[in-house]
Amino acid sequence: MANPIKAQQDILNKLQIKALYPMQEDAIITITSTKNTILLSPTGTGKTLAFLLPLINVLDPDTTEIQALIIVPTRELAIQIEQVTRNMGTGFKVNAVYGGRPMSKDKLEIKHKPAILIGTPGRILDHIDSERFSTESIKTLILDEFDKSLEIGFEDEMSSILEKLPSLDRRILTSATQGVKIPNFVKLEQPKIINYLDKKKNSQLQIKKVLSPIKDKLDALLNILLHVGNKPGIIFCNLKDSIAGVSSFLEKNNISHTCFYGGIEQKERERALIKFRNGTSQILLATDLAARGIDIPELKFIIHYELPLHLEEFTHRNGRTARVNEKGTAYILQWKKQSLPGFISNVDEANIVFQEKREAPFWQTLFISGGRKDKISKGDIAGLFFKQGNITKEQLGVIELKQDCAFVAVPDTIADALVEKLNNSRLKKKKVRITVLL
Repeated sequence: MANPIKAQQDILNKLQIKALYPMQEDAIITITSTKNTILLSPTGTGKTLAFLLPLINVLDPDTTEIQALIIVPTRELAIQIEQVTRNMGTGFKVNAVYGGRPMSKDKLEIKHKPAILIGTPGRILDHIDSERFSTESIKTLILDEFDKSLEIGFEDEMSSILEKLPSLDRRILTSATQGVKIPNFVKLEQPKIINYLDKKKNSQLQIKKVLSPIKDKLDALLNILLHVGNKPGIIFCNLKDSIAGVSSFLEKNNISHTCFYGGIEQKERERALIKFRNGTSQILLATDLAARGIDIPELKFIIHYELPLHLEEFTHRNGRTARVNEKGTAYILQWKKQSLPGFISNVDEANIVFQEKREAPFWQTLFISGGRKDKISKGDIAGLFFKQGNITKEQLGVIELKQDCAFVAVPDTIADALVEKLNNSRLKKKKVRITVLL
């Protein structure tokens, strides 16, 4: 049975959120009172919480089967929603299933049925077809970033899943894109549409171009990075080959970064985001996979090292900065003989002021070989570092707790000493390895 922490204000306090955005308030009212809802809002405006808060209120704590299904296009988005739901502290069990990790992990986690199951279409369909859980109690379906799922070819899987959900009485679709055609198989009758795409939250966004005198734009890229200083940001490329070339250049110039694209293993993608979130890595070098559907903090800048082919991708990339009411800059790297695409116009040249260098990151990430399945909590980890590691609260950075491991940010200057002091310590009943995450 769920614990009593279900009141909305309790959840917001737990998440350290002082107030909801107007879009979130509108969504909660609409989803609570409507069977079919379409929520349209830009990337980074809090859509996840906007559908999770009303969802929690309709779950039955006495039901032992899955009650809500959240279908997402990417593994990263599944992991992000799972983490947000856990952080809400509702007491309802939640699990995420997705391709790229062992099926045995999925089977183990969903053996004890969660109230909320999150996942990518192919992996969810696999579990349904293998009858690993009943679909009879699933009353709420959320298709998050549904346009992206259609775009990358999940239409058949989603159609098959919906055919096998006999008890649905609430459908919620979210998107950061306008005008997507909703397939008939969704059976979205007379939906209520909440549209915040036209409310220009990105009025604080500046788009600037930086001209490169030569076709190889790497030196111009370095100029931007020296100009912005030690702020975190994303460099967008179109191809993994481009990422390889830029990454090699950044390494030669001692600029901390991690790479994020579809061709690397899921574990490496997750760890790249962890290091970016906690400040160990200041630059995320990525394809459009990072343009939406991943959990990263507010950024002051993004760089289009290569421009996307369409306005939609350009908009999603830019949505990573100047979120809500913050200021941000999107830099376009342009070879002086190159023409900009038609969807970009009236862009001023950036006034680049050089700094001498970017400083090395303050934080380093430590890996711990124990997690939630070992009954380890963030408090247990903090206690170990405070009591046995003798560090201060200011020296303990972000802790990310996973099912079978954890990651902790500590100052780079003391990382090796902490490993030497704390490796093979006990957390709860488990002896854990603690190492620097390379």
